[in-house]
Amino acid sequence: KYTHAVKKIAKKGDFRVQDDHGGKVEKYTPTKEEITFSENCLQASPSTPIYARVDIVYDNNNNPSLSELCNLLYSPTRSIFINILSLICNDQKYHLLMMQETPGRKFKVCLVSISLAKGGAERSCAMLSRMLTGLGHEVHLVLLTDAVDFEYAGKLFNLGLQKKENENNIKRFFRLKKLRKYLLKEKFDFIIDHRPKNDISRELFYHKYIYKDQPRIYVTHSARADNYLTVHPEKFVKIANKNRLNVAVSRHIENELLKKSGISNTATVHNAYDPQWAEDGGTIPEFLTGKKYILYYGRIDDGVKDLMFLIRAFTFSKLWREDIYLVLLGEGKDKEGLKEFCSHEPSKDFIRFEDFTANPFAIIKNALFTTLTSKYEGFPMVLTESLSLGTPIVSLDIVSGPSEVIQSRQNGLLVPERSIPLFSDAMREMALDKKLRTYCETNAKSSVKAFSMDSIALKWDNFLQHAT
Repeated sequence: KYTHAVKKIAKKGDFRVQDDHGGKVEKYTPTKEEITFSENCLQASPSTPIYARVDIVYDNNNNPSLSELCNLLYSPTRSIFINILSLICNDQKYHLLMMQETPGRKFKVCLVSISLAKGGAERSCAMLSRMLTGLGHEVHLVLLTDAVDFEYAGKLFNLGLQKKENENNIKRFFRLKKLRKYLLKEKFDFIIDHRPKNDISRELFYHKYIYKDQPRIYVTHSARADNYLTVHPEKFVKIANKNRLNVAVSRHIENELLKKSGISNTATVHNAYDPQWAEDGGTIPEFLTGKKYILYYGRIDDGVKDLMFLIRAFTFSKLWREDIYLVLLGEGKDKEGLKEFCSHEPSKDFIRFEDFTANPFAIIKNALFTTLTSKYEGFPMVLTESLSLGTPIVSLDIVSGPSEVIQSRQNGLLVPERSIPLFSDAMREMALDKKLRTYCETNAKSSVKAFSMDSIALKWDNFLQHAT
């Protein structure tokens, strides 16, 4: 939480701000953007300090840059600086300098997920396997459903291959019994569980049998309580408080969902993006070549993503009269129903549905901007993925995720309420105001440095080192 700020001013003709060099200190009220920037800097830290000082300077383009971030300071017994994090902005690249007392231990880690396909939580789990493997940890992945779309690293134990159609409870028990045997055999240091937690009976079964006496970390990917705390949160909290750690993918989830429910051992680790995506790219469908388009990508699930709202806002914006398309990229249960709805819209010839691809990055990179209209999220990966590729975002300011990444009019537009006229106005402004869009494109990549795989991998490693 932000507490206070001061402004240090060097004397005329000098660059040093210390008072013994003629500098002066004034009380200062920071802008919302400066507070958000400082919070993002803290998220880049591989450790979460009790207290930290963030030093900000403005570059030649009048953009905030981090000159120094300090937490623990001088150790008189060792006569060295320990755990000082110094992030220096130089040509929009961050250099991480940190001294540690001892090399980190290497762990044997098991990641548990429903699958490695389609969704953001599944992509996040796949990326975590790569991050931990890259740091030298031994990683195993357990899948409950046979679906793999995303690149992963480590040894795969695919229980989904043994899942039969119309599996009953008895058959499911014997299949999951194999998971219990696998955990006992491998003797993991940590089990990091990414499953939704929406059934208290199932969670008691995992707690008392599958994960009995196992060191667990649960990851919460959604701000919707009944998806991860079940409909009996008072019972689930007792399970969660026996975990080594409970990780939230946004600060909102940690503070407003986990902590307020009574879960004490919590931390925030945002989802990461892979800088390599900018190089891998993929291909653009032939139809989109040379066309201007606005993009949504993800699950086609109107109950969560509220794509009907997006389609109506696009129609209301009349951007289709400017030869601008709306592209919806992905698969899901509502795809055919939404196609039918669009067939009756006056903008129907400018709305395109494209099939899911595991490598959508060329499509993202060439969009005018991407959109987010979900009713709820955790930490939507569309935010960091798009911005890391230089593509701004127009998003509703829903409770979890967007405000932790988007700085309005810096790297996108945040729309304060679910209003079709307001959202359509924001879409028109971003699409037609080239000066604003170019400015947001220029800031996009640097605004998400704190969420790169390297930064997030260090945070995960730090928590593992201290969670034993």
